[in-house]
Amino acid sequence: MSKPPAQVTAAEISRIAGVTRATVSNWRRRHADFPAPVGGTEASPLYDLDAVRAWLKARGHASAANPIEELRTTLRAHGGDTARLLPLVLAAARLADGDLTELGGLPDADMASQVTDAVHRLAGALPGAEEVGYRTEEADVLRALLQCVRDEGAQTALDVLAERELEDSTSGGTYGTPPKLADLMARLLKPSGGPYPARVLDPACGGGTLLAAAARHGATFLAGQDSLPVQARRSTVRLLLAAPEAEVTVREGDSLRADAFSGVTVDGVLCNPPYGDRDWGHDELAYDPRWAYGLPARAESELAWVQHALAHLEPGGLAVMLLPPAVAARSSGRRVRGALLRGGAVRAVIALPPGAAVPLHIGLHVWVLQRPDPKAGPPEAVLFVDTAAVPESGRERRGPIDWEALSTAVLSAWRAFCENPAGFPAEPGRARAVAAIELLDEFVDLTPARHVRTAPQADPAATARRAARAVERLATATGALAEAGAPGQWPAAGEQARTWRTATVADLRRGGALTLHRTVHTSPDARVPAEHAGRAVLTGADLIAGRRAGGDPAELHSSDPVVIEVGDVLLPGVLGSGRPVARVADEKDAGCLLGLHVRLLRPDPARLDPWFLAGFLTAPGNIGRVAPGSSSLQLDARRLRVPLLPLEEQRRYGRAFRRLHELRSAARQAGEAAEEAAELLAEGLTSGALLPPGDDPA
Repeated sequence: MSKPPAQVTAAEISRIAGVTRATVSNWRRRHADFPAPVGGTEASPLYDLDAVRAWLKARGHASAANPIEELRTTLRAHGGDTARLLPLVLAAARLADGDLTELGGLPDADMASQVTDAVHRLAGALPGAEEVGYRTEEADVLRALLQCVRDEGAQTALDVLAERELEDSTSGGTYGTPPKLADLMARLLKPSGGPYPARVLDPACGGGTLLAAAARHGATFLAGQDSLPVQARRSTVRLLLAAPEAEVTVREGDSLRADAFSGVTVDGVLCNPPYGDRDWGHDELAYDPRWAYGLPARAESELAWVQHALAHLEPGGLAVMLLPPAVAARSSGRRVRGALLRGGAVRAVIALPPGAAVPLHIGLHVWVLQRPDPKAGPPEAVLFVDTAAVPESGRERRGPIDWEALSTAVLSAWRAFCENPAGFPAEPGRARAVAAIELLDEFVDLTPARHVRTAPQADPAATARRAARAVERLATATGALAEAGAPGQWPAAGEQARTWRTATVADLRRGGALTLHRTVHTSPDARVPAEHAGRAVLTGADLIAGRRAGGDPAELHSSDPVVIEVGDVLLPGVLGSGRPVARVADEKDAGCLLGLHVRLLRPDPARLDPWFLAGFLTAPGNIGRVAPGSSSLQLDARRLRVPLLPLEEQRRYGRAFRRLHELRSAARQAGEAAEEAAELLAEGLTSGALLPPGDDPA
C-alpha cells in the first residue's frame, strides 16, 4: 500500500519558503495555480507537501527552512518507521563535516548504499545496526538528516527523530527530565569526597537524560531499560554520543514485569519512573522478592519502583528518584513508607518548586534512598529540604527557576547532613533533619513542608520593625488607591447611549492604521538570537496579573521574537473567565520580548491613540462578539472592533481609559499590601513576637 501524502499548514509553508504568513496568503489569492487545500478546515487548511514543493520550485523559491525544520518536514513526507534512522545519527556523528557534505552530494543510490555501510560499521557498538538498510527512495530524508547532524548537532537530530513516535506512543504518566534537574539528581549520588559511582542504572531511562548526566560526572558503566522501543534505541545512541568511552547497555521492556538486569547490582540508581500507573503488575508480581519492604498497593506503583531501585543497589549504594508529592503522604503507601524508614532506606526527601519538571503545576519530590549496609548501623535521621523556601529558586512572581541557587541550596544541605547527620544545623523553613522514630506515627507523612516549616524562635523587635514597614506600605498603597479613585465628572452621554461606526482590527491593519504582531514558536530547539538573550519575556500570565515581564527567553523557542516598543497595545492571546485586560507598553515594558501567548498591536500614533484602542478592544461586548458564552478562548484580535473617531476625540477617551487602568493598578497593589501586612501581623501574634494593639509588655 502506498503511504498517504504528507500535508502541511500555511505556517509550515512560510517556514519552508522563508517568507511570512502574509506572503503565503498573498500567493493563495493572486496565483490561480497555487495548490488547492486537500484537508483541514476553511480557517486552517492543509496542503499537499509535494504539490507545494513543486509549486515553489517552479517559481525559484528554494527551501529556506533551517535544518531542523527541513528534517521535520522531510520526515512527514517520508513517513514510515523513523526509529530505523536512529543508528544513522551515531554513524553521521563519527564523520567530519566535510565528509557529511560530500556524502549528501552523492547520487541517491550511492548515498543510500554508503550510509548503510556506515551504519553496519557500528555493529559492535549498537545492537541491531547490522540489520539496518536504507533505500534509494529514502534519499531526501537521509540528506536532511545528514545536514541536520552537520549543522545542528547529532543530539538535536536524535530528538527530532524521536518526536513523532513519542507523540504516538501510549506513555501516559511518563515525562522527560529537564537537563538541569537531571544534573542535580546526578550530583546527589555523590554526597562528599571520593570517586563518583562507576556503575549507574536507570530502569525507566526514557531518552537517557539522567544517565548522560551521570556520565558527565564520572560514571563509566551506564545501564538502562525502557518499555518504549524508540526510547531504548534513542537512549543507546544518546549515551554513545555523550560518553563514547563508557560501557553502555540499554534494553527494551517493562522493568517491573521483565527486568532485563535481574541479579545485577550497581553503585547508584537514577530514575524518573512513570506516575500513577495502576496496571504495574500488582497481582502477577505479588510474591516478587524485590518487595523487601512490603507489597505496594495497586495505587502505589511509585513505591514498587522505589523497591526495584533498592534491589539493584550494592549495600550502601544510593538511589535518587523523582516522584510525585502524593507518594510521601498517600494513606495507601503508609505501611511501605514505615518499613522503608525502619529499615533505614530513606535518607532525604527534597521538595521542588512547581515548574521544575512536567507536570509543571505540581511541586515534585526528589527522594534519596540507600540500600542498608549490614556492616553499618541504620541511619538515625532523614533530611527534609523544601526549596520553595529558597527565594531565588522558586517562581518569585512566576519568574524562571534559578537552578544554580536551587542546586546550591540542596547540595550544601545534603552534603552537610551526610557529614554529620546528628549535628545537622536546622535551617527554619528550609531544611531540617528529623529522627526516623519521630516520623513513624499513624500517617508516616514524609512531605518536606510538614517538617521544615516549623515556627522559628521569633525576634520581637525585628518582627515589630517588619510589621511597621508592612503597615506603612499598606497606608501608602491605600492612599494611592484613594487618589486614583477620587470622584470626578463622568457626565451622561444624553438621553440615549452613543453609537459609532466601527472597523475591525483586520480592517485597520489593511488600511495601515496599525500592525499586528506575535512571537512564533519556531521549534523546540530554537533559541532567541544572542542580542536578545538578556531580555525578559512578557507572558500572558504577567499581563493578566498586571506585573512586569518575568519570563525566560530560553522558554520562547523562537528564532525571531518580537521586541516591545513604547505605545504598543498588549493583549493576552488566551482569555480566562475574568475580565479581559489590555496594557499600553511604557518605558519599563519597552525592550522586553513578547511572550508566545500575547498579541501586540502597534498603532500609527498619527491615526490611533493607544489607550483609546486598548480600552475599546477589551470592552465586554467586543469580547462577547468574538466568542459568546466561552469561559476560556483563544483571542483572535483581528475580529475585535474599534469605533472610528477623530484623533482628538480618541485622546479624550484614551485619557479616561488610562485613568481606569491606574485605578485598577492601585486597587491591585493595595490588595497585595493588605494581604502582606495581615499575614505578617498574624504570624507575629501566633509566634508570640507581637502583642495585640494596646497591650503593654511591661
